[in-house]
Amino acid sequence: MKRFFIGLPVILVVFWQLTGCATVQETGRKQVILMSASQEAEMGLDAFSQIKKAEKISRDPAVNARIQRIGKNIAGAVGRDLPNAQWEFVVFESEQINAFALPGGKVGVYTGLINLASSDDEIAVVMGHEVAHVSSRHGAERQSQAMLIGLGGVALGVGTQNDKNQEYYLLAYGLGSTLGSLAYSREHETEADVVGLRFAARAGYDPRAAVTFWTKMAAKETGGRPPKFLSTHPPSQERIANLQRLAPGLMPVYEQARANQAMGGAPAAAASPATAPRNAPATVTPPRPAPAPAKPATTEQEELKRFLGR
Repeated sequence: MKRFFIGLPVILVVFWQLTGCATVQETGRKQVILMSASQEAEMGLDAFSQIKKAEKISRDPAVNARIQRIGKNIAGAVGRDLPNAQWEFVVFESEQINAFALPGGKVGVYTGLINLASSDDEIAVVMGHEVAHVSSRHGAERQSQAMLIGLGGVALGVGTQNDKNQEYYLLAYGLGSTLGSLAYSREHETEADVVGLRFAARAGYDPRAAVTFWTKMAAKETGGRPPKFLSTHPPSQERIANLQRLAPGLMPVYEQARANQAMGGAPAAAASPATAPRNAPATVTPPRPAPAPAKPATTEQEELKRFLGR
């Protein structure tokens, strides 16, 4: 038994080294990924295909155009190409207040969420959050964690097969791994809030909209919530308070994005050019020098570090 507990960490460390360690670009957090990006994208494409068969897809042209516009702006604000991404934004007819994103650049938004949102800004912060899960490879990380937990459980079973207390060891291991998985999920949600809010601000959407939207979501909660350590998401009030602290530091990013949009033409959230008079005379605007890229605000970096507990 003693040899087993000494050997298990060695096995896991060797396995870790053989598979590789990745980093979330926006936060610098290290993560263990046990599958390739192509495998992850393939799983996302398959899952999205099944969802489109099972769910009713909206045919409302105005709603679809709105989500396409916001989604493309968020995707462009990621700032890098995601592995094997084939971006697709689909609206599903459902009263559930939800949205999701899958590896491979597949994004779904439900009409219940669209109806609850008061503005494009509120929709954008939610879509930014979901895209951040994909860009940070949270799905692959959870799959990898499950594989490591399974490996540890097998090793524990083999190492304690002749021990009369094996059942208690396995029970304790199962409880510990479950609580650890829940904490891991909450960390992912917090990280997606941080990264997704930055995506929304870069795309020219007001980061303060996250506070107003999640306040409305919190008001819809019914019944008692489980204790934090038994939940996959951070408590709503804690989440809202964190977003309130983070949003002001992202205002310079948002304002610079809006200024860039104004210099280059209509803002991303503006009405379609099709609304302009048909016979309006063409105008030629002399070229202007591109504005210098915005430097990250010191306050944003400070808030980000505090938000991540660094």
